[in-house]
Amino acid sequence: MKKQKFLIIHCSATHEGDDIRPETIKKWHMGKSGRGWSRVGYSDVITIDGALHNLHFAKGSNPYDGFIESSEMTWGVRGQNSHSKHVCYIGGLCKETKDPKNTMTEDQSKTLEIYIKHEILRNPDLKVAGHNQFSNKSCPSFNVADYCCKIGLTMKNIHL
Repeated sequence: MKKQKFLIIHCSATHEGDDIRPETIKKWHMGKSGRGWSRVGYSDVITIDGALHNLHFAKGSNPYDGFIESSEMTWGVRGQNSHSKHVCYIGGLCKETKDPKNTMTEDQSKTLEIYIKHEILRNPDLKVAGHNQFSNKSCPSFNVADYCCKIGLTMKNIHL
């Protein structure tokens, strides 16, 4: 069990407006038809309507204690999973191309803001980061540090 250090923001890398469901994300990640992972990559996902869906619940663990138990880990970023929680918004690509784009709806943005602030209330030393800060990827298709400043986070909670 490790103290949670990061909340890492992801996008599903799907086209703007595509209403991808949480069950689809699980299929993409797990089992023989997906990447073959034993767990999904994200703890939670925010659908285009702004609804928050839990994708990985570790029975018998306390998701509110500020620690990541091995049963709570999800596979969001290699090398960061043992001390990170991962949340994904549906979208991240232009409607017509595969170019990265911040496609968050207003509802998704509001939910993400509440989610981030809730996590920081539980863990005041938490750093918020984007997947692209740990991997050579465009995910989550926006600058997380700028977003965090816009929603009023202090610099101590922003991973630079």
